[in-house]
Amino acid sequence: MGNRDWVEPSEGEQEGKKIRRLQVMISMVMSVIGQDPNLTLEEASELVAGAKRAALAMFPDKELAYDILYRPRLQRLMNERFRIQ
Repeated sequence: MGNRDWVEPSEGEQEGKKIRRLQVMISMVMSVIGQDPNLTLEEASELVAGAKRAALAMFPDKELAYDILYRPRLQRLMNERFRIQ
């Protein structure tokens, strides 16, 4: 076994994993909101709020990035799903 077997992931690799985890989470939330016919507006809103809390727990200083990247997509989906004006 060489030393490379025990190398910690680099900061960039760790960041990449967190970003992928966030993308998967957002995709799952969007799938549930878009596909679960029994989901209420209140439940969907809680999913969206939970996704934001989780995103900010992973990336505490990136609320603006979240609001630019994910909030509009989630809002658009909520508007379509629940006919919100």
